[in-house]
Amino acid sequence: MAGFDSDFLPGASVPLPTASDEVAGDYALTTSGEQVRHYTHYSLAMSGSRRFARWVAWNIDGGAIVKVSRKGQKFVLDTQYAPDQQVGDDLYSDNRLDKGHIARRADLIWGPEAEARQANKDSFFYTNITPQLDTFNQDSRQGLWGELEDAIFADVDVDHLRVSVIGGPMFADDDFPYRDVLVPRSFYKVIAYVENGDLRAKAFVLTQDDLEANVRAFGLEQFKVFQTPVRDLEARTGLTFAGLADSDTLGARERGAGRPRLVRGADDVVVD
Repeated sequence: MAGFDSDFLPGASVPLPTASDEVAGDYALTTSGEQVRHYTHYSLAMSGSRRFARWVAWNIDGGAIVKVSRKGQKFVLDTQYAPDQQVGDDLYSDNRLDKGHIARRADLIWGPEAEARQANKDSFFYTNITPQLDTFNQDSRQGLWGELEDAIFADVDVDHLRVSVIGGPMFADDDFPYRDVLVPRSFYKVIAYVENGDLRAKAFVLTQDDLEANVRAFGLEQFKVFQTPVRDLEARTGLTFAGLADSDTLGARERGAGRPRLVRGADDVVVD
């Protein structure tokens, strides 16, 4: 399957995000003039000014995950974009910044073996990568942020074990300038699934207040994860996640207040 499937969830549609005029005007075009690039099991749109993805949308089939080794896979620039539209290896050398997948490799390797292997390979394009501190990204230290999808499968009776996710960096004018790149301070995820025939959605933001100290001084400041109203996330990103705001599992009171909810563990995630 090529790209994100909007009709992947049973009985529900999750379209690709739509963008405000400002955000859409910043999209980098592929060599064929397209705003959206499709890979195996995921799609994305790149920011021309920031050289990272504005959003990545991917599907997870929890009942068809296969084991595929990452051995031998290398991060590569995508030839469908000009090299100066992507951030490559120079940013990540001799510091604590890891090459962090937006669409997790483990989320993408499902289906027939050949398809899963292609998805594994496709996950290593720099277009699907953002700089993330090692305390957040490395498997040995990975916390709730990287495991949110797994937490949904564990705690919710997900219909057909299928989940769709949209995520990416949140760009701000005060992002951390480093090696001629503005390093994002925050990231977001919107997780959609069907439970007992009803579409459900959860939005999360990961943020860190002291990125400079961590990169330069090898500090140990922890990332913080918040569950936030989908509508609030839409306002902050300039993106619209069609239908998902109405399926938000945060209670009406919390949605109305627009207050993010600190998530320290899976028990803090609002299910319904």
